[in-house]
Amino acid sequence: MHPSEEIYREKSNKLMGKTIVVGITGSIAAVDSFHLIRELVKNGAKVVPVMTQAATRLSAPDAIEFASGMKPITEITGQCEHIKYLGSPSDADLFLIYPCTANTISKMANGIDDSPVTTMATVALGSRTPVAIAPAMHGYMMENPAVEKNLETLAEWGVNIIGPHIDRERAKVASVNEVVAWAIRLLSKDDLIGKKILIIGGRSEEPMDSMRLITNRSTGLMAVSLAQSAFERGAEVELWMGASSVPMPDYIPVRRYGTVDDLIGLLKDIDHDVVIVPAALADFAPESVFDGKIPSEKGFSMKLRSVPKVLPLIREKCSYVIGYKAESGLSGDRLIARARERLEQYDLVAVVANDVDAAGKTSASMHLVTKNDVRNITGTKPVISEGILNFVAENL
Repeated sequence: MHPSEEIYREKSNKLMGKTIVVGITGSIAAVDSFHLIRELVKNGAKVVPVMTQAATRLSAPDAIEFASGMKPITEITGQCEHIKYLGSPSDADLFLIYPCTANTISKMANGIDDSPVTTMATVALGSRTPVAIAPAMHGYMMENPAVEKNLETLAEWGVNIIGPHIDRERAKVASVNEVVAWAIRLLSKDDLIGKKILIIGGRSEEPMDSMRLITNRSTGLMAVSLAQSAFERGAEVELWMGASSVPMPDYIPVRRYGTVDDLIGLLKDIDHDVVIVPAALADFAPESVFDGKIPSEKGFSMKLRSVPKVLPLIREKCSYVIGYKAESGLSGDRLIARARERLEQYDLVAVVANDVDAAGKTSASMHLVTKNDVRNITGTKPVISEGILNFVAENL
């Protein structure tokens, strides 16, 4: 068994059955192509690597073969690799160039095919095979009027341009995670395309003094999983996060809040089609915050105040709101009943109900409760996210 087969579908089946031709060109970012290919394989893709001569000096062809399980194409031969993989009908579902230099961008926009990658691009554009590029270059090159115009031309032709991200004077290539998410977005179901979805997650933190907080065990994983899945299904996604202990996706806009009052201050900006709220928010906060650090030598008493409920305030701004309800030690029927009470109280579309034990865990069993139905969803947080978004896509 080739090592690439050992990691096949290690992360997901989202690209299973898909063939992606990955073009690698002569940017120093080519060193990241090994990792990109591995991540595509881990999500189920078959990867066909194609390299320019300049790319082979930056990323070893043997390493690329190890990552993909296929010897990289470094020249077009009598086998007509460009037609085989990207002609119509073709073997490939997507032509992805990572990284894509200013030179390659300009040649693509002007029909020049003098390398295996640009020849593949010419055929892909002609056969209407989906094309995506991840530009990488110096910032001044990106600002060259010719390069800007060539990028505009490619965009007009339907080429998906991923990044770059400007960092001082560099137009840095999009991260591997972002490019993989885009590959999934382009090749998966697009049943949420054009929809603006807001995910509010993480945990609130209510200060007791200058050091201590009242908070909970929520990690934010549910919210991140929902945001990633919604992006992959074509939605325009925004993520509002409290405290969390999981990495944020670098390709989704994130806004932060600390206390419940901080979050309430953000609500004026809601203009979304859907709001999903897996956030673990405090029900109580200290009536006053101690100035400095509460002395630890002796006991103390603290008076708590109720904090405003956020769901009804969100409901005033959006008609399609899905809330969450966590309870402890209830039977399934009683948990569902409590969720339905919350649903009716705040006029929500649905409520996702779970036991508090799900907080901080990667897998759980949850009930998606509507007025007339209950869907039981069990699995990892990404699996549960897909189940929730299936409901949204069916009922929006």
